[in-house]
Amino acid sequence: MGCTGKRILIVVENLPVPFDRRVWMEATSLAQAGFGVSVISPRKPGDAPHAVIDGVSVYRYKMYPPTRGVISFLWEFTYCWVMTFWLSLVVWRREGFDVIHACNPPDTYWLLGRFYKLFGKKYVFDHHDLNPELYESRFGKRGWIHRVLLWLERQQFRTADRVIATNESYRQVAIQRGGVPPDRVVVVRSGPDLNRFHRVAPNEALKRGKRYLAVYLGVMGPQDGVDYLIRAIEHVVRTFGREDVQFVLVGDGDVRSDLEAMAHEKGVDEWVYFTGRIPDEQLQEVLSTADIALAPDPKNPLNDVSTMNKVVEYMAMGLPVVSFDLKESRFSAGEAAVYATPNDEREFALRIIELLDDPERRQRMGEYGLQRVREHLAWEHSRRVLVDLYTGLLCANR
Repeated sequence: MGCTGKRILIVVENLPVPFDRRVWMEATSLAQAGFGVSVISPRKPGDAPHAVIDGVSVYRYKMYPPTRGVISFLWEFTYCWVMTFWLSLVVWRREGFDVIHACNPPDTYWLLGRFYKLFGKKYVFDHHDLNPELYESRFGKRGWIHRVLLWLERQQFRTADRVIATNESYRQVAIQRGGVPPDRVVVVRSGPDLNRFHRVAPNEALKRGKRYLAVYLGVMGPQDGVDYLIRAIEHVVRTFGREDVQFVLVGDGDVRSDLEAMAHEKGVDEWVYFTGRIPDEQLQEVLSTADIALAPDPKNPLNDVSTMNKVVEYMAMGLPVVSFDLKESRFSAGEAAVYATPNDEREFALRIIELLDDPERRQRMGEYGLQRVREHLAWEHSRRVLVDLYTGLLCANR
């Protein structure tokens, strides 16, 4: 259990809480273990600037619409950093904290960590994204920006008292590229909460008259591969003549409107619909109705070594998965997925059709995936590692 009086401040910029499921599971798990927990994040419309939710004290700052240009990115990061610093002073005065737990992106919160280290606070770096690889994957080049991102990443590692990696690939980056001693890096996987992911009665209306339903769940950003999926859907319908599959794309992101326009331009509107972000109850219904799940993330320097949360969430719902053949996706899914040659949309379409036409294989894959989640990948396994990390960091001398 947590040490009496010990408090943790978690800062995250990428998504608001509790919408950011990983951060929220971390926060509530630490609170349930007896630590005091505060979180600073952006807020979506309708959120209160401050609220106490499930025992976690949440402070939020106003967020502006998504940015696209370099100047607007710099403005966004500067604004978010300043607001986070200001709110950290508010939390320090009102509630206090013993450690800052900083989630990237961006890789700039080490400055916050170094400031508070002057006052005896500790700093934990929760490594969600490889920003140098993200830049290279998104823009297809390295150059001076890539070197700056590597420098910022090194400052994160040098400042951190402990590093949390999301998988073994990220752990090796911290050790080999960041020079962090192995005993100061732990893997806390983003496993699903099985209380949230469980099957309910299917809703056949979601298939819109088609025989099969295939689902995509996740972010719709430039690097998430939904454009590959739409081209694969075009192959399913046009190249292979399969008009009996309905595709539902759940989620939102910077390029969702572009993807909707792309689906219309390719003439596959009848077979594709977008739901945006939906409540958990509706999501469970979609996943319980689907026959297969889709992970179209293309192979690039980032995706190949990143754990795709959606893959493990699909497995938690007993769904077989179609994925490009990526290192960490194969580690997560194993025999719960079929794999297409990376970035080959035509082969991805073939794997969809092959899996839909083999119901016995789908059942075996779904059962294997669910068992693997229960035994190895569910959040409960990660929760123990996280609590042990903080117990060792904050409670060793109690």
